[in-house]
Amino acid sequence: AETDLDLGHYERFLNVDLHRPNNFTAGQVYETVIGKERRGEFLGSTVQVIPHITDEIKQRFRVVGKGHDIVIIEIGGTVGDIESLPFLEAARQLGLDVGKDSVVYIHVTLVPYIKASEELKTKPTQHSVGKLREIGINPDIIVCRSEKTLSPELKAKIAMFCSVHREAVIDASDVPTIYQVPLMFERQGLDEQVLMLLRERAPARSFDKWRKLVHRIDAAKEEVVISLTGKYTVVKDAYKSVHEALIHGGLANDVKIRLRYVDTTAPDIDALIMDSDGILVPGGFGERGIEGKLRAIQLARENGIPFFGLCLGMQMAVIEFSRNVLKLANANSTEFDPKTRYPVIDLLPEQRGVTDKGATMRLGSYPCTLKKGSLAQAAYQVNVVHERHRHRFEFNNKFRKLIEDSGLQISGTYAPKGLAEIVELRGHPWFLATQFHPEFKSRPEDPHALFTDFIAAARERARTRKTPAAETMNARP
Repeated sequence: AETDLDLGHYERFLNVDLHRPNNFTAGQVYETVIGKERRGEFLGSTVQVIPHITDEIKQRFRVVGKGHDIVIIEIGGTVGDIESLPFLEAARQLGLDVGKDSVVYIHVTLVPYIKASEELKTKPTQHSVGKLREIGINPDIIVCRSEKTLSPELKAKIAMFCSVHREAVIDASDVPTIYQVPLMFERQGLDEQVLMLLRERAPARSFDKWRKLVHRIDAAKEEVVISLTGKYTVVKDAYKSVHEALIHGGLANDVKIRLRYVDTTAPDIDALIMDSDGILVPGGFGERGIEGKLRAIQLARENGIPFFGLCLGMQMAVIEFSRNVLKLANANSTEFDPKTRYPVIDLLPEQRGVTDKGATMRLGSYPCTLKKGSLAQAAYQVNVVHERHRHRFEFNNKFRKLIEDSGLQISGTYAPKGLAEIVELRGHPWFLATQFHPEFKSRPEDPHALFTDFIAAARERARTRKTPAAETMNARP
């Protein structure tokens, strides 16, 4: 499924795999309701937001809840915005449907810090809670996002004006790493409050394992510099899953990650790439920045710098190899040059004739058979893996023999259709690229095998380098 960014946070923190029903949008809800009306399921009734849209939202809540004790429902947006009103109304009705003791309303609000006066302002929180009450929802707990820690006096003020207990005002101020947030909430008793309100008994649990994980992030003494060469580097959240997976790989190797976002149109890309312990080319779409990616891959290949390509990154690795090793002039993907003489990357057969852009790509998890003795097989330590995909274009098997005979081997294949899923370069310290997105399956408690192996290779290069990397930014999860 194509989902919201936040779903990845839940997967990483809970160490679970979520599925299509775990994320839905207003557009999907309206489409379903309109489809029911067209089929006559409402028997000619006037279709309205209440009850038809809200009933559909509640039904989706219930589907996810089957077989579980507690369901976390996150409603995005801002209280008062028209887009979220049907969802908030459905949440209000849900409280009536299942009973007060079965629902807890937690409101996340902003407590802005005014630098000029060096104070935190509670008015936005008060007004947001007021708007929520107008809808009919009284929050049981208020989680306050802020740059600075909330003082006891400020918590008391928010509690008084918002009619909640003092202990129900939770400080969610900035911390050095996002993985400290569960520990911060635990210290304030958020988990115990939720269970108390739900009349549930707290199970025996310990945060010791999580504390050790956070300690390892801070305690690592070695450091590796990873250059992420992308076209969306202005908005760092575009590569959030990759960023986190690199942190996980660092955890597995007890090293800190210094992540440098490299704009592929930058004029000094050569110097930035050479001053790296590892190069990662992530996924993406469109022609802009392609030449910069190709240059980064060429430098990594020729200079023995560990290289990891994801989705488009694999396609770029094949194109670079075809141009500079096989001397296939202007070899390309038909995505960028439909008339290229050497289409080493081409549209998947099932994608031909598809005009709709949304939800029509090769999506979801597929099995990948690994070549014995390959770098990929050594990293995974199994023969078959299941990985998640999101792409339209694929390695062109017409060039497979030529490319493999020249040193770039296909080490992972989707056997039913013979699709290339992993390529790696023989004779290189670590040069591997995947058509799938391994970052989606990485967890802090279970780092992905390929990211772990990539960072291990980067660590070895870092140990052999004599000069420290310059102009880097410290990457924090």
